[in-house]
Amino acid sequence: MPRTFPYSVLDVFAERPLEGNPLAVFHDARGLSEAEMQALARETNLAETTFILPAGNPATELTTGVRVRIFTTAEELPFAGHPTLGTASWLYLNHPTLRGAESITLQLNVGPITVRFTPPAAGDLGVRGIMGQNKPVFGVEHDRASVAAAIGLRIEDLSPDHAPQTVSTGMPFCIVPLRSLEVARRLQMSQRDAQAWLSASDAKFFYCIAPAAQQGIPAGPHWHARMQFYGGEDPATGSAAGCCISWLVKSGLAGSGELAVIEQGIEILRPSRIEARASKNENGIDNVKVGGRTIQVADGSFFLP
Repeated sequence: MPRTFPYSVLDVFAERPLEGNPLAVFHDARGLSEAEMQALARETNLAETTFILPAGNPATELTTGVRVRIFTTAEELPFAGHPTLGTASWLYLNHPTLRGAESITLQLNVGPITVRFTPPAAGDLGVRGIMGQNKPVFGVEHDRASVAAAIGLRIEDLSPDHAPQTVSTGMPFCIVPLRSLEVARRLQMSQRDAQAWLSASDAKFFYCIAPAAQQGIPAGPHWHARMQFYGGEDPATGSAAGCCISWLVKSGLAGSGELAVIEQGIEILRPSRIEARASKNENGIDNVKVGGRTIQVADGSFFLP
């Protein structure tokens, strides 16, 4: 008899179904080898796929957290934002012990990450959650000309006031402030050039940002972001959003503790809304929070020998 592995697909950082960043969550990955997890992540062909490894006693997951592993189509990641929010949301909606919990902790390769939930009101789609991220580590400030060349732009296309910088809250991103929304919209990286630059740097990926088109409108986005990688584009990048808000607060482009809304995925017709904030104090930048809505859209099973 084949082994059966149920999974769900959820749209993360989505205000409506079939928007945001889709995520596959395997409900119980016990019995899967690491090679099989990686093969299943290639099979789903989504930006990330997560695998829940339940504890022997479900009650212990209330206090110690739920073990989860995260895979892209190419590799396992220690941390990623939309898989963390999406997996915790699936547990909130479906887990026999954690369903409806005020907070859920995931034990990731980077360590424990906690997601807190707002109980949905009548008629709400999905569930809204906010994840805490690790205290940011600020890396190298990079030369504008070399970054521009690596991502297929001219030096004049980058912000003249702020240099690109690597920031990590668990995954290191080079935050690249662009001059305008027009520049962001025509961004088209050569992954060969980008990866050649990244492999010699302290960053794993580029995260390019520009002021949004209608800043300041009620509930509207403040920043427009794009993240091109693996030959494609990510609709929403929660780990990068934590790095981004940390950089914005440090750079004086966002207020300490104030909500910033980041839109992403617009160019690939997967609009995403990411809400982020961070605090600045005598110890630097901390209290990094990233949140949004998650909507479950599909269920299925894989059958393996």
